[in-house]
Amino acid sequence: MGSKKDLFLIDTNIFVIDLRYKRDTHFSENRAFLDMMAQTGTGFTTVLNLLELCGILSFNLNATQLIELWHYFQEQYRITVFPSLSLEDNFPPVRVGELFSQIRKKAALGDAMMLAIMEKHLNFITTLVTWDKTHFENKFPGAVVTPASVLQDQFNYPGPSG
Repeated sequence: MGSKKDLFLIDTNIFVIDLRYKRDTHFSENRAFLDMMAQTGTGFTTVLNLLELCGILSFNLNATQLIELWHYFQEQYRITVFPSLSLEDNFPPVRVGELFSQIRKKAALGDAMMLAIMEKHLNFITTLVTWDKTHFENKFPGAVVTPASVLQDQFNYPGPSG
């Protein structure tokens, strides 16, 4: 069947840079990382991350654009959103005790929710990709890396200057 692929949980900030901050110093590596995730089919995010992204972009998008972002997000990025994209589901998809367990590790509510969702629904993922590594170190059970390091380590990407 081939070699086992690494699977990556992608934090919200990666999508925010892609959609809103084209002049960010990380934009080219960020974009290359998202392209690689689309090609390999190894990227995941949580419904919380998508809700957070929609909330951030709600100040710049009209209602139609926001609905399109929600409905076409998985198709646009070719990643999987867990646990569900149904607007009919209850939220959050974790118990308060699961959230509080993460908060005790000194995590902000949004980060705690993402970690709790990951632990409950995506516990097979061992790598979290974010530009905010310090928010998750010693909280996420696996590796916490940047898109740049994934590109270099996993895909031999030379970086923006190479």
